[in-house]
Amino acid sequence: MEKLIACQQKSPNALCRLICFPWAGGGTSHLARWSSHFSNSVEVFCVRFPGRETRSKDPFAKDMTSMAKEIASVLLKELQAKPFAFFGHSFGSYLSFAVALHLKEKYGLEPFHLFLSAAHAPTVSYRIINSMKQNDDEEIIAYIQTLGGTPAELLCREDLKKDVVRTVREDFRVLQTFSFEKAEINSPFSCDITCFNGSEDTLHHLQAWQELTSGETSFYELPGGHFYLLEPSNEIFLIKHITRCIENAGL
Repeated sequence: MEKLIACQQKSPNALCRLICFPWAGGGTSHLARWSSHFSNSVEVFCVRFPGRETRSKDPFAKDMTSMAKEIASVLLKELQAKPFAFFGHSFGSYLSFAVALHLKEKYGLEPFHLFLSAAHAPTVSYRIINSMKQNDDEEIIAYIQTLGGTPAELLCREDLKKDVVRTVREDFRVLQTFSFEKAEINSPFSCDITCFNGSEDTLHHLQAWQELTSGETSFYELPGGHFYLLEPSNEIFLIKHITRCIENAGL
């Protein structure tokens, strides 16, 4: 499990776990650090995607379904042991939803809360970057720079830039295999859902997330662009809100 999951602060006596899913091209460094912001009652796991960090030699995932099944399989024992919540940003939101759906369908498990950031509801048609030439490195770099969030030094060195472009391309390819038809399942979840979005980010269709649960759905817009969550003040808001939701869950 250590290869796929980053856990900077183990809390064996925690009441619940928060499983974090990074964005396309992202690693575990930022979200794994969230463990220092929570009390010992919350153990924070961050999912490490193939093709980076300690999984740099692992082949990239082929599609969203196989990726979700791998994560669910590795985490299953921990998720059966105590309550859990998911937090995902952008690509991580879609992946966390896919994992949650697989857990519900196959094992009857579901998170007590889904925290989803910068992501359209999966029932809404959306375009990722259909017009992007998948072999055009410069176009991918331009897109990355438009979104922000990637340290400039990673795009200045040719060796690092090549790795960033390849990783983002592979994650986008996985994202384009993701599909969900609500007609197949009526209100798949009963948990609460919270949706976050940056005020200067692309407009995301968030309202339809409430169609996917019989629980409550809430929406928050925070100042900033696609990577608004990297701003310290926004990060504090996210942590406080997640903490409050966990406390109110009555675990």
